[in-house]
Amino acid sequence: MQVITSIQEMQKTSLEIKRTGATIGCVPTMGFFHRGHLSLMEGSRAENDFTVVSLFVNPTQFGENEDFDEYPRDLERDKDLAEKAGVDILFVPAPGEMYPENFSTFVNVYGLTDEMCGASRPGHFRGVTTVVSKLFNIILPNRAYFGQKDAQQALVVQRMVEDLNFPVEIRVMPIIREDDGLAMSSRNTYLSKREREAALVIPKSLEAGRALLEQGEKRAALVAEKISAVIKREPLACIDYLVVKDAVTLKDIEEIKGRVLVAVAVWIGKTRLIDNFIFESPQRRT
Repeated sequence: MQVITSIQEMQKTSLEIKRTGATIGCVPTMGFFHRGHLSLMEGSRAENDFTVVSLFVNPTQFGENEDFDEYPRDLERDKDLAEKAGVDILFVPAPGEMYPENFSTFVNVYGLTDEMCGASRPGHFRGVTTVVSKLFNIILPNRAYFGQKDAQQALVVQRMVEDLNFPVEIRVMPIIREDDGLAMSSRNTYLSKREREAALVIPKSLEAGRALLEQGEKRAALVAEKISAVIKREPLACIDYLVVKDAVTLKDIEEIKGRVLVAVAVWIGKTRLIDNFIFESPQRRT
């Protein structure tokens, strides 16, 4: 596996690969790899000739008083895991390489970023879309891989790619969970033993909401109430947001129909965790 730290070298290498007619898959990450990240790498390897994984803890997507300094980092461990996963190139730029002095250009996607994580973390998605657009221009991928756990992020990136005509296919891969159901996240390492147990209320609440939908419940408000009731039974849990929305537009809905996103952000102690599922409402026969 090749490790590249320079934008110029990464672009040159990608151009050389593209000239041969080979395809490049890109997996943008902030490191501290877990099985969720590895599943994205495996997806890329299966569909492309070369897989490039970027490892960059992006400062512009962290707000004031967020966990940028505390975000878990272990470069040597990540190198080892990426190499074992069959990654061809690990791109590890420094902050000063990505954001040199006098950097003043940002990418904004409007509408999709107004609610959910966008409302809770002002400026977050501006940082995401800016760094992802830079990575696409540096790595020149044919396909890029994102996890369904960050459902809003995936939709925002898809919108950016469509609006700005990036020649990149966005592939959204399934959520990877721990054996007990908790969605894998680098931030799970923040949790104490008691908080880790409390965090299980998140997947349990979503399972309760899904069960209602599978039983035929059509009222979005009742599904949200059920999920909320389950979460509120856990003293260490505090809901940041809980939404039932159209899975494409992120517009609020009253009636369950078509493709629906059910998503939560929950504070467990001082750690904010997100999770979601997509429900496809059966088409009514006429």
